[in-house]
Amino acid sequence: MKSYMARPLEVERKWFVVDAEGKHLGRLAAEIAKILRGKNKVQYTPHVDVGDFVVVVNADRVVVTGKKAEQRVYRRHSGYPGGMKETSYEQMLARKPTEILRKAVYGMMPKTRLARQQFKKLKIYAGPEHPHAAQDPQKLEVK
Repeated sequence: MKSYMARPLEVERKWFVVDAEGKHLGRLAAEIAKILRGKNKVQYTPHVDVGDFVVVVNADRVVVTGKKAEQRVYRRHSGYPGGMKETSYEQMLARKPTEILRKAVYGMMPKTRLARQQFKKLKIYAGPEHPHAAQDPQKLEVK
């Protein structure tokens, strides 16, 4: 019996829309990462991009549990001595609410060339509207 390997030209891509309002950040990010990688499909192949497109709306209304809202810190470094910058969760939510979910999903993806290609299929919007209505995205329920 031969193993099935998906080919890039055979892959049928779907579009999903996820409403992030009231959803827990980590659980939502894990589900989105699974769909981007294609692990929800039967024809999942680790070395081929078989994932689907995901459109997230209301990303500014995502929920964190416990004291994460006060304690969570996002760090970045410029590469120069003393170039460490820190941003709290509240500041990030006020300035760039979509980056919170983007960083959470990125952390759950592998750090490979294929994962960077798969990550480009993620579209995040802070409000309820998105410009991808022409693709007829299916509503995805995340628990």
